[in-house]
Amino acid sequence: MLRFIPILTIILMIGPVSAGLIGTLLPAFGILPALGGVEPSLDPWQALFAQPGLGTSIRLSFVNGLIATAISVAIVMLFCAAWQGTRIFHAMQRILSPILSVPHATAAFGLAFLIAPSGWIVRLVSQFTGWDRPPDIAIIHDPWGMALIAGLVAKEIPFLFLMTLSALPQADTDRTAQVTATLGYGKIAGWFKATLPRIYPQIRLPVMAVLAYSTSVVDVAIILAPTTPAPLAVRILGWLSDPDLAMRFMASSAAVLQLLIVIVAMAVWIAGERMIAAVGRYWAEDGHRFKSDHAVRGASAAIALVAAGAVVLGLVVLLVWSIAGFWAFPDLLPRGFSLRLWTRELDAIGRSLTTTLLIGVPAVLIAVTLVLACLENEVRTGKAAGRRAMLLIYLPLLVPQISFMFGLQVFFTLLGLERTLLSVVLGHLVFVAPYVFLSLSEPFHALDPRYRQTALCLGSSPARVFWQVRLPLLTRAVLTAAAVGLAVTVGQYLPTLLIGAGRFATVTTEAVALASGGDRRMIGIYGLLQMILPFAGFALALLIPAILFRNRRGMGAQNKG
Repeated sequence: MLRFIPILTIILMIGPVSAGLIGTLLPAFGILPALGGVEPSLDPWQALFAQPGLGTSIRLSFVNGLIATAISVAIVMLFCAAWQGTRIFHAMQRILSPILSVPHATAAFGLAFLIAPSGWIVRLVSQFTGWDRPPDIAIIHDPWGMALIAGLVAKEIPFLFLMTLSALPQADTDRTAQVTATLGYGKIAGWFKATLPRIYPQIRLPVMAVLAYSTSVVDVAIILAPTTPAPLAVRILGWLSDPDLAMRFMASSAAVLQLLIVIVAMAVWIAGERMIAAVGRYWAEDGHRFKSDHAVRGASAAIALVAAGAVVLGLVVLLVWSIAGFWAFPDLLPRGFSLRLWTRELDAIGRSLTTTLLIGVPAVLIAVTLVLACLENEVRTGKAAGRRAMLLIYLPLLVPQISFMFGLQVFFTLLGLERTLLSVVLGHLVFVAPYVFLSLSEPFHALDPRYRQTALCLGSSPARVFWQVRLPLLTRAVLTAAAVGLAVTVGQYLPTLLIGAGRFATVTTEAVALASGGDRRMIGIYGLLQMILPFAGFALALLIPAILFRNRRGMGAQNKG
């Protein structure tokens, strides 16, 4: 049965995406019998292109997504080039790793509380300028979407950094750095000329996933992006939620347009890669050493620290707002603290947390089970996942959620699973499984194969070897992958809202719903709840192996690997 698990996993990951795209494409051309659409028509597209501000919405999605991705990649590459193998590099790794578990919406709320006209940064500046009221400047929801770009960059840097970390050992970077230093190259120039060409192909898919997310993001855009008009993905969500069911046709055509925007953005990115590669080939051969790079190295460390510090400081601001009493401008801190709102909202908080776990825990358990079975099948057959398999794994992350969620909702309706917990769990599984696979595959393959060979030579069956040898040795890795999956499912907004038809109120849907209300104390509470669950998952991933193997030092060493 194990050989069929990879096929089942691919079906569960690719099937919903394919069904969702078909279910979106047909209404985009007027075909949706449930709403009276039985003949092909271009009316949805005519209605879409007649919408005011559509060009601005497209520009905000396309241009800002490309800019945010380019800035994120540039910062990560520059920092790795400048500081790889140093204490600062390892310290930044320890700082950025926990930030990866922070949901995008939580990071966006924290950033908004920092940079808003009455945010903490302006309050700090006002201590020296004497301002007694916030400046009249559109920082949040600015017309150019600069706040949106900042929020995306601050949150995507940790992901790209960790993806780069996983690729570095495969390029033998330590020896490469020694060779380039011996030849007289500066640290940054040597890294870009000799290391980057070897690791970038390995992180291209994660970069494309970041690009797809940045050009079609909804929750972060609701919090930080302009509203008149909003980016296309946010407007699509509004059209899908319109009481007029006829709007579903136009929303579907807009969802197809959003998919085309992502595809064009990827094509532009690939064209940019080729241009940079062509120029970089001549640059790599020109012989310039660029030894004096101290200023650039310092700047790269400062930028990375600012990006990480913005997220961390934003979380601190969320905590302060959640317990703040009266907090007038320009005071740096509230005049008092109170748990009154926490007490008042205790029942609602309990319901939101329960719903979040009822959706997240089954999705994570299913994902971990499927991934473990797929990896064990690779070990037994000796066939590892190739590039095509990795592309299929990344496909749910490369296709914008808003482009297939409505179609997936229609598909579940045809199956009689509309607005059910099972359908929401399956919707989350589509996005949880890829991250669990990426988290678990490297530790699984890195485990010394001699453990398995020894057990087989002693007469154990392959199944017994897995349960009694490999799985105990991989306890920490499995729990960490589960924690990553929990962080992903906690942050899912669109699948919960659209597939669940608003019937399942999780901490994320509640937090984003509060974004339009402006109650910072309530936003602080639900923003913290979004953060608490992933942090609790990672804490358990560290605590459980420490307890299980407290008397087995060797097991602890294996789990750390």
